[in-house]
Amino acid sequence: MTYPLVGDLAADGIPVAVTCRVLGFSKQAYYAWKKTPVTRRDLDDAHLINAALDIHADDPAFGYQFIADELPAHGITAGRNRVARLCSPQRLWSVFAKRSVKPGV
Repeated sequence: MTYPLVGDLAADGIPVAVTCRVLGFSKQAYYAWKKTPVTRRDLDDAHLINAALDIHADDPAFGYQFIADELPAHGITAGRNRVARLCSPQRLWSVFAKRSVKPGV
């Protein structure tokens, strides 16, 4: 994220307009980020990841599909694709994952 860089350079005396123009985004985008640096989606994703970690800790056999099925019991609604996107970097995989087999082997 380059928005904190704009703030640092502005503190050093470089105008925000110049920095934004050089980095290739608008001043309005910077000031919108400065107003709310953490978006609602980021907060919702953080809550979902915490719930997924709890569900996976209870039963490591759960992969993202089972985690997505268990989330409504924790008060979170999310689609399987979103759960898969968030579980992948956290390495929340089922312990019984299928191996890929090459054809002809």
